[in-house]
Amino acid sequence: MAAEFAPAQGLRYGALGFALAFVALPLYVHLPAHYATHFGLPLATLGALLLAARALDAVVDPWIGRLCDRALGRAALAWQLPLAGLLLAAGFAGLFFPLVREPRALLAWAGAGLVLTYLAYSWLAVLHQAWGARLGGSAATQSRIVAWREGLALAGVVSASLLPSLAGFGMTALVLAAALFVGLMLLAGAPRPAPAVDAPAPLALAWRVPEFRRLLAVFLLNGIAAAVPATLLLFFIDDRLRLPASQGLFLSSYFAAAVVSLPAWLRVIARVGQARAWALGMALAVAAFAWAAALGEGDRGGFLAVCVASGAALGADLAIPAALLAGVIQRAGLAGRAEGAFFGWWNAASKLNLALAAGLALPLLQALGYAPGQRDPQALQALTLAYCVLPCALKLAAAALLYRHFIAPP
Repeated sequence: MAAEFAPAQGLRYGALGFALAFVALPLYVHLPAHYATHFGLPLATLGALLLAARALDAVVDPWIGRLCDRALGRAALAWQLPLAGLLLAAGFAGLFFPLVREPRALLAWAGAGLVLTYLAYSWLAVLHQAWGARLGGSAATQSRIVAWREGLALAGVVSASLLPSLAGFGMTALVLAAALFVGLMLLAGAPRPAPAVDAPAPLALAWRVPEFRRLLAVFLLNGIAAAVPATLLLFFIDDRLRLPASQGLFLSSYFAAAVVSLPAWLRVIARVGQARAWALGMALAVAAFAWAAALGEGDRGGFLAVCVASGAALGADLAIPAALLAGVIQRAGLAGRAEGAFFGWWNAASKLNLALAAGLALPLLQALGYAPGQRDPQALQALTLAYCVLPCALKLAAAALLYRHFIAPP
């Protein structure tokens, strides 16, 4: 069925990605400010709460993946998917419209809501990824499946970045619930994966596959390289470029370039293969951030070009790694019984990327003498090193591993 993955099938499968991507941004960006401004909770307390809830979420991802292997292709999905969607929508709405106000009770409410929302989100996200991988097909077909999922997810990110400020959190929660309903209804008509051909694989089996360990190393290095500039972007715009009013323009151009680039990356994959196409994406990102290092105050056009180029490179990061993982699972002889377990570890690694990026970039900036708002030459040089040079070094290291393990002849 995957060999003929037509656009209509791609829309039915990928639509859930829009709703799932719609969840993450408001929880990271808007929730802390909402609780601090409206309810007076300290930012440090909120940050610790978010970190603890996300850490628990990352720890349970591999176990969720194993449960997904048991559920895929079976009748249980008929009630598990709507239940997870309902819990996700309820948890999201409850976080922004709490029924308690006393500080300790409110903190407990937020903690419970975060755990519920993250667990429901992880269940649907891992299941969605494993569903696509279990459809099988060639490398080009798997890349097409992933591109549909990630392209619609990018549309969700853009919508989630605009809707809270334009229409409020009530409308945002309603749109999320509607998107989940539509996504799950469309998924019911998408190509369906077969049930596991055997008992689900042990949780640790993924780590016994050398090719998985190598791919995960590339994925981690490349992911940290992408997360570092994302963490520091607003600092660079405000203090190096002094263009705070252009934040929206830069962000929208970045995500728009990623969406537009996906069909082009599919054509590149068809010509040179997945690994070489990913390496080209890494090279494009390195060129973009090297160019950013030469920019100065007021260089709006130059940084707009950086955003477009790095956004196009993001398209490769979205379309290729998960499709490569599907091939690893197939070559290991575990197709049809271990996709959930592999993608559970993969999702945990994605969350680790964000934590490592913040843990690496922010202390480095401080050690080099930068603090937000500082614009003296030494501080700006520190910011440039962290925003431009560090991602280039990490990208080059990831490209070297990719070449060694997936491109160079044996």
